[in-house]
Formats: sequence, C-alpha cells, structure tokens
Amino acid sequence: MQLCAPDTKDYPELVEVWERSVRATHDFMPDAYVIRLKGLLTQYLDSVTLFCLRTDEQNIAGFAGVNRGRLDMLFIAPQYRHQGLGTQLLQHAIGHFGITELDVNEQNPRAFGFYCKHGFKVVSRSEVDGLGQPYPMLRMRLISPP
Repeated sequence: MQLCAPDTKDYPELVEVWERSVRATHDFMPDAYVIRLKGLLTQYLDSVTLFCLRTDEQNIAGFAGVNRGRLDMLFIAPQYRHQGLGTQLLQHAIGHFGITELDVNEQNPRAFGFYCKHGFKVVSRSEVDGLGQPYPMLRMRLISPP
C-alpha cells in the first residue's frame, strides 16, 4: 500500500469507498440518510486535508481527512478491513498532522473500540450528529498514545 494525497479527480472513488464503508459499518443509519450524507460528501471533502492508501493497482483502499488538529473522517473499503490500514492512516494523522481529537458515532462500537485501542478517550457526548439528527456522537481525545 502506498500513502498519498488524492486530488479532486479521485473524489468519485473516495465517495464510493465512503459509501461501501458506511453501509458495512453504520447499519443503524437508514438508507435515505446515507444517501443524504453522500450528497454532501464531495463538498465536505474540499474542507479537509485528505490522504489515502492505494493498492498496487492504484485503487483507493482507504482514506482519512483532517482539519485543525481533528480527524474528521477515516474510512476503509470493506474488502481491506482488518489488515491494519485504519491503524496506518490514524498513525499518519497523529504523527504527521498532530491530530488529538475526533468524533465517532456512539452506535458504531467497532470504530469506538478501534479509537480506544489507539489511546483515545471519551471527553463529551452529543445526542445528535453534525446535521442535528438523532445519532449520538462521542467526542474523543488522544490521552495515551499506544
């Protein structure tokens, strides 16, 4: 896998990876809400610093986005999960961009456990997500790097 910075021509592939990842891990979200979020994603991609992991065939296996010391997104294509790619992206976000905070859906226990394993602890909770919908979010802060 090669770590690199995608550009705007990669957005359709990033959106595809995002959607497949969300559908595999966010089973608590109704389809209509996933479609709504997907419609906002390209605009959101422009507001973060992106980096991704590409396969030898140059396919995007996973990506992350950071902004002002926060990890705003980290998604792995389902077929590449459990291979250490999330850890690689998170470590790059911490080491290269100095991220110390992130938000995670409370209803996504796998992601929550992943971040706990990497030294993040819950510092606050919101009853709603960033769009005001009833998907509780946990604010996590890096307390003890692994």
